[in-house]
Amino acid sequence: MRLAVLSDIHANLAALDAVRADLPTVDEVWVLGDIVGYGPRPNEVIAALQAMGARSVLGNHDGAAIRLVDPSDFNPDAHAAISWTADALDDNARAYLASLPEVRRDGALTAVHGSPRDPIWEYIVSTAVAAANWAAFDTRLCLFGHTHLPIVFAATADGDAHAVAGLPGETVAIDEGRALINPGSVGQPRDGNPAAAYLILDLTEGAAEFRRVRYDVAATQRQMLDAGLPPRLAERLSYGR
Repeated sequence: MRLAVLSDIHANLAALDAVRADLPTVDEVWVLGDIVGYGPRPNEVIAALQAMGARSVLGNHDGAAIRLVDPSDFNPDAHAAISWTADALDDNARAYLASLPEVRRDGALTAVHGSPRDPIWEYIVSTAVAAANWAAFDTRLCLFGHTHLPIVFAATADGDAHAVAGLPGETVAIDEGRALINPGSVGQPRDGNPAAAYLILDLTEGAAEFRRVRYDVAATQRQMLDAGLPPRLAERLSYGR
């Protein structure tokens, strides 16, 4: 089985459209939350995911947009963007976000936004945090987002974790051991590369292929500024930060 794994689209339709055009043939599409927030096209992005039959989980920005999650810890720009998003969502988008689970399990896979032990908020940013999460899920693999950084944390024999960066165009072998896998961000990369990031996970071959695709960053930036979203959020798209 081959899966396309997307995360942190953040209402960036131009980036999602570029990923859709780049997708090879896959059996399923999984989305790891933060579908909305920051970006200017929340309703259109959700409609596109529905058309793709995507299997999604709830992110902190998604929950905040429909008032299921308290956004008080957001920085001022993120708070302004989520307030704008909450007003912009149509009925279909609200219903879609409200239907999303915090955790999705299927076969060998668990999917969350943050981490298995805290699906909404925890950032897995180190091998120590990754290792602390092994006990929080019972499948072999866990897909996660939230950090916007493509990476694989593989379990070691002594229960620790080994980190492998998900570099553009590279394939990381996923053997019979356990792993936490982050595809990076479609709509707001933060690894210094502004190209949209996503992952092809081949469960049959045991391989995670990290992909990057360029999109019209300037178009999204214009849409954000036209909508009155914080200029800093638009500017950062140019730098992938």
